[in-house]
Amino acid sequence: MDIYQALVSPVLFTLVKADPEWLHQQTIRSLKWLSETSVYPPTSWLNQCLRRSLCLNDPRLAQNLFGLNFSNPLGLAAGFDKDGVAAGVWSNLGFGFAELGTVTYHPQPGNPQPRLFRLPSDQAALNRMGFNNSGAEAMATRLKLSKQELILSPVIPIGLNLGKSKITPLEASAQDYLNSFQLLQDLGDYFVVNVSSPNTPGLRSLQDGAMLSQILDTLQQANGSQKPIFVKIAPDLSWEAISDIIAIAKTYKLTGIIATNTTISREGLKTQVIEKTGKSPQAEAGGISGSPLRDRSTEVIRYIYQQTQGEIVIIGVGGIFTPEDAWEKIIAGASLIQVYTGWIYQGPMMVRRILTGLLVKLAENGFTSIGQAVGSATKT
Repeated sequence: MDIYQALVSPVLFTLVKADPEWLHQQTIRSLKWLSETSVYPPTSWLNQCLRRSLCLNDPRLAQNLFGLNFSNPLGLAAGFDKDGVAAGVWSNLGFGFAELGTVTYHPQPGNPQPRLFRLPSDQAALNRMGFNNSGAEAMATRLKLSKQELILSPVIPIGLNLGKSKITPLEASAQDYLNSFQLLQDLGDYFVVNVSSPNTPGLRSLQDGAMLSQILDTLQQANGSQKPIFVKIAPDLSWEAISDIIAIAKTYKLTGIIATNTTISREGLKTQVIEKTGKSPQAEAGGISGSPLRDRSTEVIRYIYQQTQGEIVIIGVGGIFTPEDAWEKIIAGASLIQVYTGWIYQGPMMVRRILTGLLVKLAENGFTSIGQAVGSATKT
């Protein structure tokens, strides 16, 4: 029996109706403790128990991509561990990689609360967090210390998601991203340029060709260690705009694209009123994540794969709750996939369930490795 789905989730989400951001903070605090105290026998034993229960190791799920080894294709999306406080524990929860952040050069508190809302009838969340984080310098200090903690945990690739500081003018965005990159360059396995959150004023305008080109050119000139760089895009872009970003990604030799961030669309939502505010989702600012994003993000993945013929790596994120959801994104063209909202709703056993389901899908379709499945439904 999955205790989280049978007991924990109903009590916290329905009976007690605990505040989502408060719950998130408590979860991060617990994971931070697990990470920081992993050298002590009791916590080491607990982490070993987590690995036995939640991890699934099978060579059919492994891939070597852009010089990194991924034991499985399922990762934690950016936004959950904004400050990298639990970097040493994500591998114990079954993830094949984890993306930390979004981190900005300047520390910032984010938007006023309340700013995170559950939409249970839609299996979704609405957030307008606004890149709340302690800043790139603080993350760099923390990750240097965490190198010692990772000794007792399986090593997984760690991505760092970079955003623009709210106080930085749009015209100075390239330097702002560069400042963060220079502080963190030696501490991340790959980097993500986040220009697609709807919760920082003007940020999505950086997806415009000229602005994005300036940012990427600045970063690549400073990228002496040749770290893989991705750009994370919004699901609300037109096909023409996505094509422009693909062309820019090729020009600046990006490793890939993350598809997609949250959506500003409210189409098809069942939720009529958000209890916390008494307003409809349409009247609330912020991005929607979870099930309502599933189909659109998969469409964007398929389009990028078709346009690039698999020449660049796609990380698919948006609405993954089940093995079927994960499989659809992989056969559409995603080499790697990420979860966040689904993990909140489904609980920690979700990772193992999805990986087990992917192995079933591989067998059903006659594939011997997950890499063979990537883009298989999109190839012409």
